[in-house]
Amino acid sequence: MKYDVTIIGSGPGGYVAAIRCGQLGLKTAIIERYNALGGTCLNVGCIPSKALLDSSEHYHAAAHKFEEHGIELKNLKVNMPQMVKRKNEVVGQTVKGVEFLMKKNKVDVYHGHGAFINANLIRVTKEDGTTQDIETDKTIIATGSKPIVPANFNYDKKRVITSTEALNIEKVPASMVIIGGGVIGLELGSVYARLGTKVEVIEYMDRIIAGMDSDCSKELMRALEKIGIKFHLRHAVTAVTPSAKSVKVEYQSRDKEETLSIDADYCLVAIGRRPYTDKLGLENAGVQLDEKGRVIVDAHLQTNVPGIYAIGDVIKGAMLAHKAEEEGVFVAETIVGQHPHIDYNLIPGVVYTWPEVAGVGQTEEQLKEAGVPYKAGKFPFKALGRARASMDIEGMVKILAHKDTDEILGVHMVGPRTADMIAEAVALMEFRAAAEDAARMSHAHPTYTEAFKEAALAATANRALHI
Repeated sequence: MKYDVTIIGSGPGGYVAAIRCGQLGLKTAIIERYNALGGTCLNVGCIPSKALLDSSEHYHAAAHKFEEHGIELKNLKVNMPQMVKRKNEVVGQTVKGVEFLMKKNKVDVYHGHGAFINANLIRVTKEDGTTQDIETDKTIIATGSKPIVPANFNYDKKRVITSTEALNIEKVPASMVIIGGGVIGLELGSVYARLGTKVEVIEYMDRIIAGMDSDCSKELMRALEKIGIKFHLRHAVTAVTPSAKSVKVEYQSRDKEETLSIDADYCLVAIGRRPYTDKLGLENAGVQLDEKGRVIVDAHLQTNVPGIYAIGDVIKGAMLAHKAEEEGVFVAETIVGQHPHIDYNLIPGVVYTWPEVAGVGQTEEQLKEAGVPYKAGKFPFKALGRARASMDIEGMVKILAHKDTDEILGVHMVGPRTADMIAEAVALMEFRAAAEDAARMSHAHPTYTEAFKEAALAATANRALHI
């Protein structure tokens, strides 16, 4: 069988690329090594983690907020198997949706491990060892990433786990140590902390979510400490030793030489992810990798081999599902001769804890480092009527605008539903709006988005109305 385009990997980048290729009339195939489509995001990442986050937030609200709302409950408890079952059902429904979209767009699906024989021939090896060769004019590498787990952490998938195993624990642990204060560790840490687990986070840097604006780091850490999470910043893990029913984590301060240790039921390793390019036969096609194992691409996301493209976590940039989706569409449209565009500065980042964290554009630290003159406007959710009504008063919205032109350069939020609110900032920044433009837009009252308007007013000659 010969195809115009073959995509290796069916995560958000891969399957969206396949849909767009199908829409554009290209004969398209997609190869997925696992039985289910959707990749990490749909099966063991974004979707299942959000399902558990929502479940844990409902439980925590019932345990700590309902009484104040005038709702009294007795014998409240966590049914962890049911929580995991519901999560699996959400995943299953989403995966079926992707399967439907492949059929709708006439994309042929091959299950098995895809590897290059040469630049235009891909061999699919199925679970039973049988193989099938696919001829293709163009190929898109969309194989994603996998967790980084150093050998000395003794990853056994039982007591020393990654996010994959953390999604399927069927009894609420008494304690958990998380190595890494980034997005994945904090999201899953907040799930278990809200369910009653004693959670401790060991982070090498001097703050959590180090890639986001420092004000967001401070606000989120304050909120997570309130639900019982303990942080050990500026510490490095030196050894992880699992046993049958527990795990010992040894760590050292970057400022002192003393060795400390924590015993817990589980150790979740969340120190980042690496590109998944294992056994893809890239050398057979002549595709080059960089020093970090990422596929090297040009401005059109094409590799050094004409006709072979790469998107998502296997190339440089933020490892985000929506970045991969944009790149999938970008490559599909490039292949047919269109001229698409992606502004990587306007790819938003989100942390789905509660409160949520969202940011887009430049952080205050980046503007200072670049010497860009700027002004900042902030507005706290506690001053917002809608937030007080829902008892979600933690966090703030921060808008950074150019000091001279008033153009919005960055927006950073911690608070309720900021994952959804950040889209307004992206839209405005796509059209290079000024802070005053945002300040003069009518926002419905009472809503959380009024905090965005107020922050824009604060950035515009300190004109905030409600503080």
